[in-house]
Amino acid sequence: MLYKFLRLVTFVLVMALGLVACSNSYSSFADVSEENSSSETFSSSSFVVSSSSSIKFSSFSDASETVSVVALVTDTFEVFAFGSLNIDIVADSFLTKFDYGDVVSVMVPGYDTLDVPVVASYGDVFPGEFFLYVSSGLNYLKLEARYGQMAEVIGLGRGAEFPIEVAIRMKEKGGYAEHLGNLNSLAISYSIEAYPELSIADFANFRMVRTTGMGEGRLYRSSSPVDPSIGRNKYADSLAAVAGVKTFVNLANSAEYAESYNGFAQSYYATRNVVYLDVLPGFANTPFKEGFVKGLRYMIEHDSPYLWHCTYGMDRTGFSIAVLEALMGATAEEIKADYVATHRNFYSVSGGRQVALTAKQAELIQAIIVRLMRNAYKVEGVDISDFENADLAAATEKYLLSLGLEQAEIDSLRARLK
Repeated sequence: MLYKFLRLVTFVLVMALGLVACSNSYSSFADVSEENSSSETFSSSSFVVSSSSSIKFSSFSDASETVSVVALVTDTFEVFAFGSLNIDIVADSFLTKFDYGDVVSVMVPGYDTLDVPVVASYGDVFPGEFFLYVSSGLNYLKLEARYGQMAEVIGLGRGAEFPIEVAIRMKEKGGYAEHLGNLNSLAISYSIEAYPELSIADFANFRMVRTTGMGEGRLYRSSSPVDPSIGRNKYADSLAAVAGVKTFVNLANSAEYAESYNGFAQSYYATRNVVYLDVLPGFANTPFKEGFVKGLRYMIEHDSPYLWHCTYGMDRTGFSIAVLEALMGATAEEIKADYVATHRNFYSVSGGRQVALTAKQAELIQAIIVRLMRNAYKVEGVDISDFENADLAAATEKYLLSLGLEQAEIDSLRARLK
C-alpha cells in the first residue's frame, strides 16, 4: 500500500510539473511512416513530439503495409524511481494511427525490442505483463511492466545517455483486442454461494500439482490460507492440514503482515514451516527473482509436501508453479491447462452466479502464462519463443542458473519434487 501511495503522489507531482513544462515543449511535428513498399513515405503533422532534440527517422524494410514512428525517451524521475519509460509522443496524436488493442513493436536501439499491446489502463493487462500505456490528454506515452520496472527489463542503467531514440511499429493490428474484451467480461465473487458447481477445494483454488515429472503429493497450490480478504482462507488452511502440508511458500506477505491477520494464531498454517517472500508480480525484475530463489532454497532445506500461494493463488503463484512444472518436465499443454484451471475456479461471475468460461476465454487466458514465461526467460537470455516445441525443462534449468541457483541446488530441487 505504501508503494502504491508513493507512486500516486509522485505521479501527481510529475504531472503537475509536466503541465507547466509542456506548454512550450511539444510544438514541432514528427512524421509517421505508412509503408506500402520498402521505400519510406512520411506524412507530416501526425505526431507531436518534443522540439528539444532533432528527430531522426528510421525506415523499416517491410513490403507489407505498416505504420511506424520514431520518438524520444527523455530522462525523467520516473525512469529510475519506478522504471517507466516516458516516450515523447502526444497520446491523442498517436491514437490517430494506432488503436487500443493493437500490438506494437517498441524498439530501443542498443537495449531491446518488445512486442506489447496498446492499452488505456493498467487493468487492461494481467500482472507481470508489458504494455504501452496511452492515455488521451497526456503529452507522452509510457512503456510499462505492470508491477515491474521496465527500465531494468530492457537493461537501461543509470549511466544511460538521454534522450534515447525509440521506434514504435505496428506488429499486429487489433492483435490484443480479444484480450481486452475478455478481461472486461471476467468477474469474481468472494461468496461461496456464487459457485454452486465448484467443490470446496476448487473454491479455495486448492489442488495438487500433477503435471509430468511431479511426484504424488509433493507440491500443492492454493489461494491464501491466512488472508481473509477474498473469503477462502479457512478452506485453504483446512485442506492444507488434510494434505499434511509441511512447508508453505508465501509470495504475498511479510511475516509481520501475515501474523496480523485475524485468526492466524489458530490456523494450521501457523504451526508449519513458512517462508515469507513479500514480492510483487514483476517477474522480470530483481525483487521477484530474488524472492523466487529464496523460496526455492527454502524448499530445498525443508520437507515436502510444499504449498505455494499468494492471495488468489493466480498471478505470482501461477508463474512460480509454471516454472516448477516446466523444470520437472511438464509439456506446454499441461502448463497452460494448470494455469487456466485457477481462472476457471474464480471466473466468471454474472448475476451472482458463476458462468463457465468459454473455450475462447480459456484460450486467451492460457496465452497469458506463455507471454509471462517468454518475457521472464528472455530477460535472462533464455529463448522459449517457440513455446510449444521448446525443451522447457532444459530452458528452465538455464533460467534458474541465470537467477543464481547452483546446479547442485537444482538437482536437489528436482529430487524433492519427483
